[in-house]
Amino acid sequence: MTNTAPSRVVQVDIISDVVCPWCVVGFRQLSDALKQTGMKAALRWHPFELNPDMAAKGEILREHLMAKYGISKEQSVDARLRLTNLGASLGFAFNFTDEMRMVNTFQAHQLLDWAFEKGLQTQLKQILFVEYFSKGKDVSDPEVLIAATNEAGLDADEAREVLNSERFAGEVRKKQAFWQKQGVTGVPAMIFDKQYLISGAQGAAQYAEILQKVANGKVEV
Repeated sequence: MTNTAPSRVVQVDIISDVVCPWCVVGFRQLSDALKQTGMKAALRWHPFELNPDMAAKGEILREHLMAKYGISKEQSVDARLRLTNLGASLGFAFNFTDEMRMVNTFQAHQLLDWAFEKGLQTQLKQILFVEYFSKGKDVSDPEVLIAATNEAGLDADEAREVLNSERFAGEVRKKQAFWQKQGVTGVPAMIFDKQYLISGAQGAAQYAEILQKVANGKVEV
């Protein structure tokens, strides 16, 4: 695709959870679309918890998904293989294991809100994706989260204070409730230019198409 799009920056709000594999895929596809079109986007990540009531110790991921979605072990294996291959095609390593756990992500979202204020939200989000899916780390563990913020270029001591004080907790809850009221029930969900909602990982070609339409003011409601 040639670079024929206008030069203005398109705002993209991404509703996502750090333990959502399709959020990784969707973001990577969006990144490819931006490269293809030569366009730029102002990104803002918004909180969504796939499992807000998840216990502190979490659950074995495969068992959790089989129970939640009623899938068989064979279907789980197929889904993991599909995601692993798709991730590899996008330059991301999904390293699923039988011991991998689904965990609570409320604290991670608090740090992501704080990171937005520091201008490093996308960097932290990508590191958390890698920590969970590629390295198998527990992203509900405060020490894992603080190490991730440090890697993103954020102050580790301030990150610890953010978690201990929970000063972003109320705002995260408000944002989650807001998106639920807007009808967002699954992620990723991307809002382009504050107007056009695209649900699910749609592929680089479709993202490129909507980016150019938004930039040209030609998206139909």
